[in-house]
Amino acid sequence: MNESAFTYSQDDLKQIARDVLRFAKETGASNAAVEISEGNGLSVSVRKGQIETIEQNKDKGMGVTVYIGDEGKVRRGNASSSDFSAKALRDTVEAAYNIARFTAEDDCAGLPDADMLERAPRDLELCYPWTISAEEAVELAQRGEAAAFAVDKRITNSEGASVYAQQSQFVAANSRDFIAGYPYSRHTISVAPIAGKGNNMQRDDWYSSMRDPRQLAKPEDVGRYAAQRALARLNARKLDTRRCPVLFEAPLAAGLLGAFVQAVSGGALYRKSSFLLDSLGKQVFPSHIQVLEDPHVPGAVGSSPFDEEGVRTQKRSVVENGVVQGYFLSTYSARKLGMKTTGNAGGSHNLSLTSSETRPGDDFEAMLRKLDTGLLVTELMGQGVNYVTGDYSRGASGFWVENGVIQYPVEEITIAGNMKQMFEQIVAIGADTLVRGTKQTGSILIGSMTVAGG
Repeated sequence: MNESAFTYSQDDLKQIARDVLRFAKETGASNAAVEISEGNGLSVSVRKGQIETIEQNKDKGMGVTVYIGDEGKVRRGNASSSDFSAKALRDTVEAAYNIARFTAEDDCAGLPDADMLERAPRDLELCYPWTISAEEAVELAQRGEAAAFAVDKRITNSEGASVYAQQSQFVAANSRDFIAGYPYSRHTISVAPIAGKGNNMQRDDWYSSMRDPRQLAKPEDVGRYAAQRALARLNARKLDTRRCPVLFEAPLAAGLLGAFVQAVSGGALYRKSSFLLDSLGKQVFPSHIQVLEDPHVPGAVGSSPFDEEGVRTQKRSVVENGVVQGYFLSTYSARKLGMKTTGNAGGSHNLSLTSSETRPGDDFEAMLRKLDTGLLVTELMGQGVNYVTGDYSRGASGFWVENGVIQYPVEEITIAGNMKQMFEQIVAIGADTLVRGTKQTGSILIGSMTVAGG
């Protein structure tokens, strides 16, 4: 594992973590948890070939949670510092301790059970430092934007192109003899061109994001595809209000999977602020739908051997044949629900949404044919999701499709439905699989939604 991008070694960070835990014990804490991190990166942006920004970051931090009291009657306090000197670390621990002294007792607070902690984390190959100079990053961004302009003379402007390189590392530890950490990286190339002029202008964008910079798409490919997307949106029309099938393009389909995750996450469940309360063991999706979580895919963005609390992660079936098999729980939310943590403090890990009916030939064009006549959505606006009721209403743009063929772009429309019914009405999932963050899915075809014109 390449740690040369960092000031501290993993051993250095582990020693700092041990010092913090020792300070917490000396201060009088019953238990404590600490995370030490550092990172550095480069971000550049260009617009119309000219440099707009060059930013370099280098930071470090320590956060500690101190617990006072026995299990079932626990007070807790948090504090943080960017100073790793012994005095600053001790002062930070004391600050957390003093906060804990004046907080209310919480019968669900405390460290994870010792048998849930990951003692021997595997190396998932998550760090690929990118030793790129600012000049080289600027050149990549310029190449991506230039490729967009070269596609068509109707690409008249640009919101810019950017290159982002980031590598970080951390160590987490607690007073139940857990201590572990690892370095990780994330690098991105993006381009956002503008097509048309006057009252007929459209923008779109595309990006490539990977842990390993060698796996990034070529900037020219990113720019060309972004330009093609912007051009396709020119001369958009409005639609009259109607009900019709809706096909969510793969990048947006990942958002539907994210909505499911939020609805079956511990915080929403114990607060009773979810439209999927008590859904464990119940049919939420059609029987052809599966959701798999696999935290141990080497090099993947959503991979991790343990969660933010040190709890070991595990490969599991979250939805099997449309039936919910598990929630997304941290130690605290699990205790609130009378359950066990699922190793999801901090979120989900490498979720894939698939259909047993998807065939290798079900690419984007095949999904348009399955849509037949209806709406293809390529952009969503606003935050119109009520997670208590499941009501869904968002501004959208995309394309009107007839007989499986795109007819014309549409804009200034609203799509509306209820998430519960939307999940139940998933007709098909495409083989046009795309990874967005920690989620992977193809395009998603919903049987019927309300489309309201502007």
